[in-house]
Amino acid sequence: MPSRVLVVDDERNIVQLVRLYLSKEGFDVDSAFDGKQALEKVHSHRPDLIVLDVMMPEMDGLSVCRELRKTSNVPIIILTARDDDVDKVVGLELGADDYVTKPFNPRELVARVKAVLRRSQGMAEPASILEAGDLRLDVPRRESTLKGKPLTLRAKEFDLLAAFLQNEGLVMDRERLIQRVWGHDFYGDSRTIDVHVAWLREKLAGSSVQIQTVWGIGYKLVVNIDAEKPEK
Repeated sequence: MPSRVLVVDDERNIVQLVRLYLSKEGFDVDSAFDGKQALEKVHSHRPDLIVLDVMMPEMDGLSVCRELRKTSNVPIIILTARDDDVDKVVGLELGADDYVTKPFNPRELVARVKAVLRRSQGMAEPASILEAGDLRLDVPRRESTLKGKPLTLRAKEFDLLAAFLQNEGLVMDRERLIQRVWGHDFYGDSRTIDVHVAWLREKLAGSSVQIQTVWGIGYKLVVNIDAEKPEK
């Protein structure tokens, strides 16, 4: 049975765009165009995930999120303006599971919908073993190996690498990484991410796993298939 996604936005062209891309991926898509209608649809249709715009008439997205979290744990991805950091932080503090900034690439939104659903449905408990290429992390044991050999990581290096592995192939901006690894109450310089990425790159040098820079946005972890091929 396909997962049902409720898309909530007062801009109908955005709803149609998101519906098109999600439907192509096999999702059952419903829509609402303001906050009050969204709450009604949630109670009547029981979606598996909600894509929720922040700026809406009648009732804004943050109010909807606050109201839903009183009775429901349905996964929520909020849509925010690119420069509105306050909405991102408040949304996450209210219980949103992820956010996407406008304007957005619909393919990235679809990827994030899939990632959040994987975590909420098939993985009630976080995956204990994370693997990509020749890298393996045992999360409960806090153990890491590269090419079968122990890989020594600082605590935050381990957590940062785990965040990348859980979102393999997806672009992670610095703010998202800070929230995942350091928490909402971190008030340091976001460039600490750059420092930790540099350390990880040194330790992953020569492996099939790479942390790529996506200029102007952040980073993503990819596996270089060619690097996995045995040397002749």
